[in-house]
Amino acid sequence: MLIVDNIHAGYGTSEVLQGASLEVQAGKVVALIGANGAGKTTTMRAISGMIKPAQGRVLLNGKPVQGYGAARIAKLGLAHAPEGRKVFGPLSVEDNLLLGAYNHLPMFFGFRSKAAHDLEKVYDIFPRLRDRKQQSAGTLSGGEQQMLAIGRALMANPKVILLDEPSMGLAPVIVQEVFNIIRRLKEAGTTLLLVEQFAKSALEVADYAYVMEHGRIALSGTPAELHKNERMLAAYLG
Repeated sequence: MLIVDNIHAGYGTSEVLQGASLEVQAGKVVALIGANGAGKTTTMRAISGMIKPAQGRVLLNGKPVQGYGAARIAKLGLAHAPEGRKVFGPLSVEDNLLLGAYNHLPMFFGFRSKAAHDLEKVYDIFPRLRDRKQQSAGTLSGGEQQMLAIGRALMANPKVILLDEPSMGLAPVIVQEVFNIIRRLKEAGTTLLLVEQFAKSALEVADYAYVMEHGRIALSGTPAELHKNERMLAAYLG
């Protein structure tokens, strides 16, 4: 479904990714973990077209997409819920959700009627968003904004979702709620690449995981395999 092959990418003259490779199979949750500055968010941005790789390939459903812009990649079925949530604060919750649907619904006539079914699916997952659908997104709590970011990605009916640091800045009880939502998405067969600072939480929901260090994949395996790895235990699970 998603293959990243020997990607080199960065910002200006600074190369952050130095030959990173990973794979996300259809219907699986794959975690990408590592220390701050390891290159996890840069990987997500290179996949989604927010930055262009200098070298390597990104295949989405077998189609090479490296070098494409973010809008074109989104139309091909990839949704990116970025680090920091990036909701549109002045807009209502529902308008934020509707923005996620623009790539696959008619732009003018019939847009809202065709989006109604997708809205209901998102509201069933996030009842709190239904209660706040006319509220400005900027007035939501951090946890609610994270729900909105995930819901906006789901509105695109994507083949793959990139979810970057969903627990960032949230209270522990809200983090647990967000990961319960990720489990529900997994049970529904959602294909998901998850970047997460809390390795233990990530491994609890993942089918497979990659550990990134200095822009490269240093370790990979199933959660059970990584839990037995002494290097992993010492660095991330101690």
